[in-house]
Amino acid sequence: MDTLAAAPGTGPNTTPLPVLRKPLPRATFESLPTDRAVVMGILNVTPDSFSDGGQHSSVDEAIAAGLRMFYGGADIIDVGGESTRPGADEVPEDEEQRRVLPVVEALAKAGALVSVDTRRATTAAKALDAGAVIINDVSGLEASQDMIDLVADRGAYYVLMHNRGNSRVMTSLTDYADVLDDVLAETVSVRDRLRAAGVHDEKIIVDPGLGFAKTGEQNWTLIRGIERFLDLGHKVLVAASRKRFLGELLTTAGKAAEPEQRDAATAAITAVVASRGAWGVRVHDVAPNLDAVKVAARARA
Repeated sequence: MDTLAAAPGTGPNTTPLPVLRKPLPRATFESLPTDRAVVMGILNVTPDSFSDGGQHSSVDEAIAAGLRMFYGGADIIDVGGESTRPGADEVPEDEEQRRVLPVVEALAKAGALVSVDTRRATTAAKALDAGAVIINDVSGLEASQDMIDLVADRGAYYVLMHNRGNSRVMTSLTDYADVLDDVLAETVSVRDRLRAAGVHDEKIIVDPGLGFAKTGEQNWTLIRGIERFLDLGHKVLVAASRKRFLGELLTTAGKAAEPEQRDAATAAITAVVASRGAWGVRVHDVAPNLDAVKVAARARA
């Protein structure tokens, strides 16, 4: 096996980064496994994300963490520079790009398949230039036409996540006549905008948006109804990792479980949705979820 060379930014006061002497071939979407659900590792380059804020706040730390995920078996690394937790402040565009672009570039050069988690078309465009293949857009119903046109023009894969409003107001927008029917209809309305702009169906990945403008019980309803999303004919990504509704489920003595105590429950959901046909899961802790999708695939076989 090739030994590792020093990475940019390494030195006596920085974290050593494992970078291959011979860069691996750039990963492609077509090289993703088709015999099981794919595992997308979450890499937040932020100081304020709900679960891992501040853990990867420097570029060097983020690259090292992303490489650990990649070498640990993650199929995709999803890099984000702006927290989407309820109540989070908006990050200036230039700061978001300062956080994510060097990380995207380094991981892509190492051979990882990289997704960029952003609401902004300008950041998404620069991330694609840096080597990202997927745009993971949490803006939901507010997806900008610039973003849609970018996806069409560049042929990027696009995660269409259902959401209402932004992080400051979404918790007040949980009024649905029927949460499953309404989320599906609203998702289809954005999907149709993508189609109208020339985006091909195979480039669209649908995410029900657990935790975004949904109550805990509404999240469970969407999980129970995952087949309805599969019926749309697109790849379906489920992102339940460490979310609040899992903390509520695991309440002990009146205290909800902390985010880092929710990984086993996350893996359980991974096994459930993977066994029912979900294309992928987006998770913080790669190893147990990789095990879960392999178990689900074997059970389905």
